[in-house]
Amino acid sequence: MLILCVLVTGVSAFTTPPTEFTKSASNCRFRGRDFKSEFRLEGEPVVLKCPLVPHSDASTSPHTPLLTWSKLDSSQLIPGDEPRMWMEDDVLWVVPAVPQDSGTYLCTLRNASHCEQMSVELKVFEDTEATLPLVSYLQILAVSATGWLVCPDLREFIPSKSDGKIQWYKGSILLDKGNQKFLSAGDPTRLLIANTSMEDAGYYRCVVTFTHKGKEYNVTRSIELRVKRTTTESIPVIISPLETIPASLGSRLIVPCKVFLGTGTPSNTIVWWMANSTFISTAYPRGRVTEGLHQ
Repeated sequence: MLILCVLVTGVSAFTTPPTEFTKSASNCRFRGRDFKSEFRLEGEPVVLKCPLVPHSDASTSPHTPLLTWSKLDSSQLIPGDEPRMWMEDDVLWVVPAVPQDSGTYLCTLRNASHCEQMSVELKVFEDTEATLPLVSYLQILAVSATGWLVCPDLREFIPSKSDGKIQWYKGSILLDKGNQKFLSAGDPTRLLIANTSMEDAGYYRCVVTFTHKGKEYNVTRSIELRVKRTTTESIPVIISPLETIPASLGSRLIVPCKVFLGTGTPSNTIVWWMANSTFISTAYPRGRVTEGLHQ
């Protein structure tokens, strides 16, 4: 029996606490650095969230835990005398941020019997073309498809998405969401791109206005859009032979095999025959049965 075969080949968040942490609060359990660093622009509002709050076991204590913030290079608690900084629930606000605010921030959650800490990294950059790759969120869409761009991390600045007003830019050009290319679908934090093309790749910005004490600030999120071509790997299909082949004793027999490989013939596709689960060259070492050339 001859059988035709086809083959297609084809930095940890929980690190050792810095010595500065252990010196300042040796009785606290250091839970490591938050996996997400905050990269923000100078002159804009910044919020730092304490990663301990949703994961801490201290909430089960009968006593309300105390949450405090401090900076690695300072022994003073935040906000202290800094009017640009204040706490609201588990969030540390910095309005507006300056490059000197960059650094490691430590949030401490404690009560009478429990204390734990985690650190959060903040880096504040000038709004220049050189820093654009550093502050951008990477998002990927497929070519010839319709997809969304999402303006991230705006929860504290837009309590209700129905009330949020966001302006979208590609580079420095304000996008008209009323045209057939860039569409608005009710949620201002999403930009719908119809029939995505390779030319749509690039840097986008979404900007929301935030008002604090009567003064307006821009909150900017930069997005790097990469458009990728979709690749489909075709599955080889044996077209023939699919049925038993009759033959006469002593006659010469040629059995062509046809395999559909898709629109192209991948170089990593191999087609071969086997006889009784053995390669032809092994089953017929004297060459009475041989395989022909691939076409």
